[in-house]
Amino acid sequence: MEVPDSATMIEPQHMDGFDDEKAAVVEAMRQPIGDVRPLREMVKPSDRVAIVISDITRPTPNHKLVPWLLEELAHVPDEQFVIINGTGTHRDQTPEELEQMLGADVVRRVRVINHHCQEKEELVRVGRSSFGCDVYLNKDYVEADFRIVTGFIEPHFFAGFSGGPKGIMPGIAGIETILTFHNARMIGDPLATWGNMSGNPLQQMASEVNRMCKPEFMLNVTLNKDKAITAVFAGELFEAHAAGCAFVKEHAMVAVDARYDVVLTSNSGYPLDQNLYQAVKGMSAAHKIVKQGGTIICAAECSDGLPTHGNYAEILQLRKTPQEILELINSGSFQMFDQWQVQKQAVVQVWADVCVHSSLPDEDVRKAMFTPAPDIDALIVQLKERYGEEMRVAVLPLGPLTIPYVLGE
Repeated sequence: MEVPDSATMIEPQHMDGFDDEKAAVVEAMRQPIGDVRPLREMVKPSDRVAIVISDITRPTPNHKLVPWLLEELAHVPDEQFVIINGTGTHRDQTPEELEQMLGADVVRRVRVINHHCQEKEELVRVGRSSFGCDVYLNKDYVEADFRIVTGFIEPHFFAGFSGGPKGIMPGIAGIETILTFHNARMIGDPLATWGNMSGNPLQQMASEVNRMCKPEFMLNVTLNKDKAITAVFAGELFEAHAAGCAFVKEHAMVAVDARYDVVLTSNSGYPLDQNLYQAVKGMSAAHKIVKQGGTIICAAECSDGLPTHGNYAEILQLRKTPQEILELINSGSFQMFDQWQVQKQAVVQVWADVCVHSSLPDEDVRKAMFTPAPDIDALIVQLKERYGEEMRVAVLPLGPLTIPYVLGE
């Protein structure tokens, strides 16, 4: 694939990974952020310990973090740990995938479970949210004596940043709570956007839910494009997460002087580009800097399809155009899980044309109201005929790991 020589490459500021990642993580656990003691001192040998991890759609290096956590807590017997895969509304991971995520040794030693947001017997009510719903969380998590949440901090298209409280809400929440968290009003709020924590209703609700059954310790990291650990944020949930978000914002926000006719984006490769549902994040990043009526080209493998689990594909078939989809979701009477991703997608599609280069059959791409782009080079030639020889092109090779924005907007 070739892009015009005049194309603007937009990437986060490169950060080198640690020479010794384990030493950096261990130091962070022993010198935590906020008013908490070192992790090892906080956990008693008799404690039942729950460790919440992000699922396979996130690049959190839990194959490193979890073994180092267990080593730091070697005074606690293996049988007193439970590792909870925070799937939110996503599918279960297979035993093979859990081994890939955690390492075979951890899976053999410690109980590992997938969270099931719709299984009432696996949930516990912990309170009532001011946002209008009961709050249900994973039972194994709630009943633990000590709770740890791991994660990866990156820009997020409606929560501002990932990691921190999001590991719990929506990671291990019940479906009723998740539907409120992701309802049309919350997702459509102008403050629910990339890189914004102030007044963001998603972060406000996530914080409220976490306070109802707060993890005693957070271990989050940041990564570079090679998935190497660049910083570690460990300690008290809110203080450590705020420090991590400030770090990411400083290195990931990139200003441009004007919008572009064409923005070529990705979803930052595997595991973030496993399906079209996830690839919406890369499209949303491009939306920040593409002209109205412009074109977004999204390159994402989508090896896991549309996906087939959940309601994403079904919702897309309920109306014929993105505008009609938006009107349906915003009607006030519609509620279906996965509507939040479709809502964000439709906002992008109403603004600009979206073409998808993937391993998906063209028919599946069209079902999602996108235009298949099997040959990006040929597509760029066609677009130059539409926008002219002075066509402005931007490239976001890391997609949602970058927060591009237009100066003055």
